[in-house]
Amino acid sequence: MFYFFLACALLIAGYFIYGKVVEANFGADQCRVTPACRMEDGVDYVKMSPAKIYLIQLLNIAGLGPIFGPILGALYGPAALVWIVLGSIFAGAVHDYFAGMMSVRYDGKSIPDAVGYNLGKFAKQFMNVFSIVLLLLVGVVFVLGPAKLLANKIGFELDKTAAVAVWTGIIFAYYFLATILPVDKIIGRLYPLFAVCLLVMAGGLSTMLIVDGYTFFPNGIGLANVHPTGLPMWPLMFITIACGAISGFHATQSPLMARCLPDEKCGRPIFYGAMIGEGIIALVWATLGMTFYQTPEALQAVLASGGPAAVVDQVATTLMGPIGGFLAIIGVIILPISSGDTAFRAARLIIADFTNVGQRDVAKRLMIAVPLFVVGYLITKTDFNIIWRYFGFSNQTLATIVLWAAAVYLVRHGKIHWIASIPATFMTAVCATYLCVAPEFALKFDSSVGYPIGIATAAVCFVLFMLKARKTVVEVDAPDSPGTIG
Repeated sequence: MFYFFLACALLIAGYFIYGKVVEANFGADQCRVTPACRMEDGVDYVKMSPAKIYLIQLLNIAGLGPIFGPILGALYGPAALVWIVLGSIFAGAVHDYFAGMMSVRYDGKSIPDAVGYNLGKFAKQFMNVFSIVLLLLVGVVFVLGPAKLLANKIGFELDKTAAVAVWTGIIFAYYFLATILPVDKIIGRLYPLFAVCLLVMAGGLSTMLIVDGYTFFPNGIGLANVHPTGLPMWPLMFITIACGAISGFHATQSPLMARCLPDEKCGRPIFYGAMIGEGIIALVWATLGMTFYQTPEALQAVLASGGPAAVVDQVATTLMGPIGGFLAIIGVIILPISSGDTAFRAARLIIADFTNVGQRDVAKRLMIAVPLFVVGYLITKTDFNIIWRYFGFSNQTLATIVLWAAAVYLVRHGKIHWIASIPATFMTAVCATYLCVAPEFALKFDSSVGYPIGIATAAVCFVLFMLKARKTVVEVDAPDSPGTIG
């Protein structure tokens, strides 16, 4: 129990200590007028209270990542807790802060524009395509996932296939409304309540572990790899536990709230703070996986029979009873739905930014949203078993690119770049190594070959960055207008 609360305390301390370092290095200015105040349009640029934005941001970025990822990561043992803590403080929260605050400085632009301003036009075009594809996949999977869970609980006396189809249609209809309506009409009103439910669920399950007398981490707190099937910790654990430590998906969500920020000093509690909140949720579920199940083999057996959803169902029902368990499951259903709708909304805004189509007029919103949902519906008819296996890699690759863009931003503005360039280098090593050794990719190198290649790739990227940084002329009182390094 001590180590669980120690990990939570370290995350909170990271927010108050390292979060202030990040904020000071960025140079957040409370007197600078934000896009929400300067460009208010009543649709996407809508000033909201910091507390409301925080809760919306937490729900936007959460999805199923801080639950399913840590459950799978728990198979590796307590090392998962170390990655969640260190990853959240020094990588994930830094990534989310810069994704949000660069957007604030760039008139609320989406992340492809922020990357393009700092890494060049090619990076911008790549990010436009990459982000939209990723968001479509997230949106569609977050239709099918909750539809199947809801069909198991509320089937309308239909067979399983028909019940899933009905719930898919209902969720798609909700997504469409949330995508085209002003941000304060549905998202701004419902998400703060949903976020509170999410936090209560995590707190309730943790409390019941203590009340029921479970021994926390019954197999000890060693950092050795205890995965029952022998999967290597490097780099798989760092890909598996994505949203609980660092996630590129967050970079697509932060600009949504950047358009609602009342002043820049709100950036640390909203962007950095929401990632710390997600890290705590991830700690809860990783701890549940290692404590509720007395051995990694017991956890693996449930995962093999029904996946992470079966673990959530079993843990919630056992610890909180039928009613509490049902409410916990509903909370897990809300998570993907609340990320799926903002995934489609973010895709609409990225396309709007790319095509320079204003979004104040509802007809122009429909012009983008309708084709987007038609494509999304068609994708639901394909097999996602293979595609989803690439999501973790794509997610972390996006995060890596955003961290490099943040590092360049800091160089251009005469700031200390290490807070972004070090995690960017580490994540480059993770992604490059995974690309070399993962069985779903073509290379399939042995670890003796793939590991050195991955680390060497990260080293080369860092050297190239440092060489470019030395040639960059630091702009005095650098304007935040679009421009590229060098």
